[in-house]
Amino acid sequence: MRPETPLLTVDGVIFDARGRVLLIRRRNPPFQHCYALPGGFVEIGETVEAACAREVEEETGVRPRSLSLLGVYSDPGRDPRGHTVSVVFVGEAEDGPALAGSDAEAAEWVRDWRALDLAFDHAGILNDAEALRKKRSSGE
Repeated sequence: MRPETPLLTVDGVIFDARGRVLLIRRRNPPFQHCYALPGGFVEIGETVEAACAREVEEETGVRPRSLSLLGVYSDPGRDPRGHTVSVVFVGEAEDGPALAGSDAEAAEWVRDWRALDLAFDHAGILNDAEALRKKRSSGE
C-alpha cells in the first residue's frame, strides 16, 4: 500500500531581456482569473525540469531556456485543494508574444507584478526570484 503524500507540481519564473516576468491568468479554480506563474502537475515518468518546460510552453506558447532551480515550496497550506509541493525553476526566454493555452485564459509579460493579486504563494516566489537575480547581477 502506498503512503499518502503531497502532490508534486512545478512552477516557472521566466524573465525576458527587459526584466519582465511571464504570468498567466488562471482559467480554473482555485484563484480563477488571478495572475499566477505558469506551472502544473508533474506527470508520471517525467522529470521536474521537463515538467516545468512543458507547462510553461503549454500555458504560454513560450519556450523557456536556461532553467535553474530556485527552490522547493512545500507549505501544506499553499494550495487550497490540498498539500502540494512545488519545485520552482527560474529561467529566461525571448521577448516574443505570450499566447494563452492549456488551462490559462491569458498569458502576458508583466513588468510590475507587485501591483497584481497573485495566486497561491507566487508573490513570495517572485520575491525570492528577484532577490536571486539581484545577487547574481551584483556578482555575489
